Amino acid sequence: MPNSKVLPLLESEGVAPCCPPLTERPFTAEEAETAARMFKALGDPVRLRLFSAVASHEGGEACVCDISDVGVSQPTVSHHLKKLKDAGLLTSERRGTWVYYRVEPSVLAAMGRLLVLAPVEAA
Repeated sequence: MPNSKVLPLLESEGVAPCCPPLTERPFTAEEAETAARMFKALGDPVRLRLFSAVASHEGGEACVCDISDVGVSQPTVSHHLKKLKDAGLLTSERRGTWVYYRVEPSVLAAMGRLLVLAPVEAA
């Protein structure tokens, strides 16, 4: 696997977000930086479509040949996939001439837990 920077989204002992849920306590500067990189990567419509294509693809991984039809050129697709990898949202593996991308389920779980709101108690 090529060298890439992966953000510390998870703790090694289980699925724990990089940051507490937004309603738990204010973020530290480091937590805010990590979460911002993750959401910034998803803030582009093409990257969001690519991330969604990988996440929803049968078997949980997709060949670049299966997800590159998002209305931009192949070099632009590669650029966006690199941005998603740099943000720690995707991993990749080269198999022959194709690259396969995968969203780790723990990343999706961590992102979901970050945005969980505490239940509101009835008055």
